[in-house]
Amino acid sequence: MAQSMTKTFLLLQLDSEGAPYSEVAEVLEDLGFRAEREGYDFVYDWGRPVAVSESLSLADRIQEALKGKRVSFRIESTED
Repeated sequence: MAQSMTKTFLLLQLDSEGAPYSEVAEVLEDLGFRAEREGYDFVYDWGRPVAVSESLSLADRIQEALKGKRVSFRIESTED
């Protein structure tokens, strides 16, 4: 039986007074995200199952990386 893999999806809400989208995208790509086309802005493919604590740690890293850029985000992790 195949083991399920976790993906974390990211949806952004940018402020018109905040950082440009291209700058935000670069920051997220440096964290390992890639642009997504299907309903979310970015996806992080873990390539393996992850614990809730790992997802929370990733959320903390996103928040720290986007600090001061006036970007709100929502994350959702799924297994397939």
